[in-house]
Amino acid sequence: MPDWFQATRPIKVEGGIRARTQRGTIGSTWWSRRFIDILERVCDKGRLSRGRAYARQGQVLSIDLSPGEVRAAVQGSRREPYAIVVRIEAYDERRWALIEEAIAEQAVHRAKLLAGEMPPEIEELFAALGIDLFPRDLDMDCSCPDWGFPCKHLSAVLYLLAESFDDDPFLVLAWRGRTREQLLGSLAEDAPGLEVRDVPFADRLADFYAPGATAHRPERRPAAAAPDLLLRVFPPPADLARTLTPAYRRLAGS
Repeated sequence: MPDWFQATRPIKVEGGIRARTQRGTIGSTWWSRRFIDILERVCDKGRLSRGRAYARQGQVLSIDLSPGEVRAAVQGSRREPYAIVVRIEAYDERRWALIEEAIAEQAVHRAKLLAGEMPPEIEELFAALGIDLFPRDLDMDCSCPDWGFPCKHLSAVLYLLAESFDDDPFLVLAWRGRTREQLLGSLAEDAPGLEVRDVPFADRLADFYAPGATAHRPERRPAAAAPDLLLRVFPPPADLARTLTPAYRRLAGS
């Protein structure tokens, strides 16, 4: 094998971040695939392929995500790891207030987020406000001398970032400036209370002891919602949810 080829091979890394997916596409959820689709549409396919190889070999040493920025270190063929920066726009408090208000108005979206799920419709909700959930453009930089863009080091970081979105969909929102704790705390505060219609006792006297439905007690219908939906919307403190959830499900089945 020629000496020049040997010199360009990356230095092997012990304990690097290695992609779980060793074959085929990277990203298994709709939100990570949405991010990958953007990359594969705007980036050079050859360099993305080499980036996938780097990600699968464990050449990425670290990835740190903060509002509007991802910083990473990638081991290439040189002794000093390359420094990576990927920037997007982090939204300010005014725009996040609009987003949270829109989510709070959609009971199903709010319940799914409180349950740790990312509803597919949330991207449309952002778009209706004129706000992008996923970035259209990425401001990227790598300290390597490669002439192509994005280089294989950047590509490796982007693929591993997409895989991290599989593990925690709230990282997509944290990159935009809202952590899981901030968002769920706001949604829990905005959850509506139970509305009880007061009827004067004199109006109820005639049918107070009558069985079945009355004018003041509408016909009961089977609930369409999940039995533990109330716990999702109004999460109890600490680990109490683990104890209450089975009890709610048993009650719903009785």
